Amino acid sequence: MLITLCYLYLWARWGRRPAALVHATVRRLRASCCSFTFCGAAAQPPGARVCLSRGSRVFCVSDSQFIEDLNKWALFLVSPFILEAEHIAFVTESIWVQSENLQRSSSSSETIVKWSDCCLPLACRPGDPYRLIAEASVDNFSKLGVAFMEDRLQMDNGLVPQKIVSVHLQDSTLKEVKDQASNKQELKPESSLEIKPEQEGMEHVGKDDPKALGEEPKQRRGSASGSEPAGDSDRGGGPIEHYHLHLSSCHECLELENSTIESVKFASAENIPDLPYDYSSSLESVADETGPEREGRRVNLTGKAPNILLYVGSDSQEALGRFQEVQSVLADCVDVDSYILYHLLEESALKDPWMDNCLLLVIATRESIPEVLCQKFMAYLSQGGKVLGLSSSFTFGDFQVTSKGVLRKTVQNLVFSKADQSEVKLSVLSSGCRYQEGPGERLSPGRLQGHLENEDKDRMIVHVPFGTHGGEAVLCQVHLELPPSSDIVQTPEDFNLLKSSNFRRYEVLREILTTLGLSCDMKQVPALTPLYLLSAAEEIRDPLMQWLTKHVDSEGEIKSSQLSLKFVSSYVSEVEITPSHIPVVTDMEAFASENFNLEIYRQNLQTKQLGKVILFAEVTPTTMRLLDGLMFQMPQEMGLIAIAARQTQGKGSVFPTAACVPGRGRNVWLSPTGCALSTLLISIPLRSQLGQRIPFVQHLMSVAVVEAVRSIPEYQDINLRVKWPNDIYYSDLMKIGGVLVNSTLMGETFYILIGCGFNVTNSNPTICINDLITEYNKQHKAALKPLRADYLIARVLTVLERLIDAFQDKGPNSVLPLYYRYWVHSGQQVRLGGPEGPKASIVGLDDSGFLQVHQEGSEVVSVHPDGNSFDMLRNLILPRRR
Repeated sequence: MLITLCYLYLWARWGRRPAALVHATVRRLRASCCSFTFCGAAAQPPGARVCLSRGSRVFCVSDSQFIEDLNKWALFLVSPFILEAEHIAFVTESIWVQSENLQRSSSSSETIVKWSDCCLPLACRPGDPYRLIAEASVDNFSKLGVAFMEDRLQMDNGLVPQKIVSVHLQDSTLKEVKDQASNKQELKPESSLEIKPEQEGMEHVGKDDPKALGEEPKQRRGSASGSEPAGDSDRGGGPIEHYHLHLSSCHECLELENSTIESVKFASAENIPDLPYDYSSSLESVADETGPEREGRRVNLTGKAPNILLYVGSDSQEALGRFQEVQSVLADCVDVDSYILYHLLEESALKDPWMDNCLLLVIATRESIPEVLCQKFMAYLSQGGKVLGLSSSFTFGDFQVTSKGVLRKTVQNLVFSKADQSEVKLSVLSSGCRYQEGPGERLSPGRLQGHLENEDKDRMIVHVPFGTHGGEAVLCQVHLELPPSSDIVQTPEDFNLLKSSNFRRYEVLREILTTLGLSCDMKQVPALTPLYLLSAAEEIRDPLMQWLTKHVDSEGEIKSSQLSLKFVSSYVSEVEITPSHIPVVTDMEAFASENFNLEIYRQNLQTKQLGKVILFAEVTPTTMRLLDGLMFQMPQEMGLIAIAARQTQGKGSVFPTAACVPGRGRNVWLSPTGCALSTLLISIPLRSQLGQRIPFVQHLMSVAVVEAVRSIPEYQDINLRVKWPNDIYYSDLMKIGGVLVNSTLMGETFYILIGCGFNVTNSNPTICINDLITEYNKQHKAALKPLRADYLIARVLTVLERLIDAFQDKGPNSVLPLYYRYWVHSGQQVRLGGPEGPKASIVGLDDSGFLQVHQEGSEVVSVHPDGNSFDMLRNLILPRRR
């Protein structure tokens, strides 16, 4: 009776229907070249048909997904990359989490399905998410999918699966890779690294099937856990096998005292101990740590991104906070698609074979480091390892860390000498310690050096080569790892100094990391994404679609000289997106974005016209160009605006944290996520107050951004200001945003595109609005909430429309009081023409919006922005070079 209850429970708990549905669907449609996707409901492909839903996860069928280019994938070429007949190729997307978040209770009633037991890995693409191409039989692919749906799928090495999607590999691609494999037979790992199965104690599912993942995949992938401590060879060398459920002989079931269904326990394997978290994830993990030195080179045989290991001291909440700080700043400096940043715990540092797959060891703890651990770190250096010490007690040779209490938590001026002997001067936060030479072994300093600009010239950064195999360390006693918003920054003055030097802080960090062998090249230009046509008001949706139907050509496109917009109901990933040809998805139900919440935008847009119709893109070349073909055609009452989360060709002069990537013929400007990026279309009658004073448009937009923030209740003291002619500033210290205006006169109407970008959440490398809010909270014991870009864009449009209406009604005097309240130039003295030029005082704006200056003994003159440059930081008004 009890066993019958067990089977009834299993049937009710798991059932046959979901598994049978998935299996039948995959088998029936596999030949049709459909793609099958298991993912979160929010991430399902556009146009996909949902076959099964369980909680927040779905199984759906969509158009074919192809992989045509494997150049960016790391291939497992130790055996031919050939898709087995009747097998399915698929891509798994996963994320990395800490090992403690992965531990399942040993009493879990869920049957864990191990990814590696059901498929053959073919290639990987490091990054976040981490992607793996694999192949599996229809049965095993279905099994993986069902396990994912029921949250029973376990990846290797601390990965958590987010999506599984079947793909089709082009024959030409497979042939090319097969040729690569045949040409690289000599690249197989040494035989000593091949892992043989050792456990034969229980029946293995499919062990007689040569296509099941058994001995050959284990050879290819190395140990099931690359981080097992020495001495655990009885379980570390063999495969982790998948066993039949043993309900018919389950002692736990037969000995149950409680016969209720809830008390039934079952498992997929017996007595498999939890393995330590794999920091190295390498085949070398089975090799002796004290084996032959390799001339400073670290070879990664797994195809996974190499590791940057962060040691932050003992396991505590404070250490976790330090880890997050260091991880954040390093992720801003290096390409996270090329490296993986791991938390190196003390226990793992002592036991796990982390050295061979570690490109850089970062030590960031003021705690005393145990002697046995110091020996490990020195052994790593002697084998050619690279070490970065950040405000750490770690040192060696003749360098000693000595305390100088007067420096602790103070902002100091640092002079940093780069590898090319050029210098960078910046404000830094001192740890309160410095480096001095002691009685130890004399070590020759390297190319990088840093000292304080004080009387003692305290040495704060030392570069120390070590050993004969290329080992080296850069040790630092200023807090390069801490942002200016850190809790230990004590005063607003210190915050301002550190924020002003924040860009140079990153310059120094990148110089150090590059010297230590890491690549700090600019991250790859992100792929363009489709546009979405959205409406902020329900009543405008039908007129918009009617207008669109009349104005697209036979191919559903609206074309201009620079851009073709193709309007489609849904988007498929096979459609190529280029800067000159972008699809526009009209189905609002398919829209979802972490960076733009349409409902938040709607709730805060209180306009009669502006911003009612939105073109939104996650990544686009520039929002200015998106409206090119629509600005003269779309009815003005529809209030068109283009919004993007990121731009790849924005204007660096407008966006203060845009990063320049050298390209062919010209530079490309990457605007980071966290900027509020938009281009607004407005029309102004020529014979109107504003039409006669078009330069005021940029001033109205600048002051609208500032007022949108400072008019929020309790946010009035957030120190945002405007700088003539088109900048948004934090106080008079740092640029936080900008405005760019293009106007075209057609008949009696100005058609004006107002491009605007300002930093909202992107704290680095300069400053953003939420930084100012955080600092205000710290200084005033307040609890103001951070702001969102979508929220602020809606508020800016609301304020701008009000300012335009007031200007059109009463002219410049209706808005100048607000402008002067926020501008940075009140009472400011400047020099005309150069540092030795005559002094002049800024008076205000003239009737056309140009800057007025007054030189003593002379008349007031206007300065036009198209012929002069105003250097705010040097208080100069200079003629523009021609």
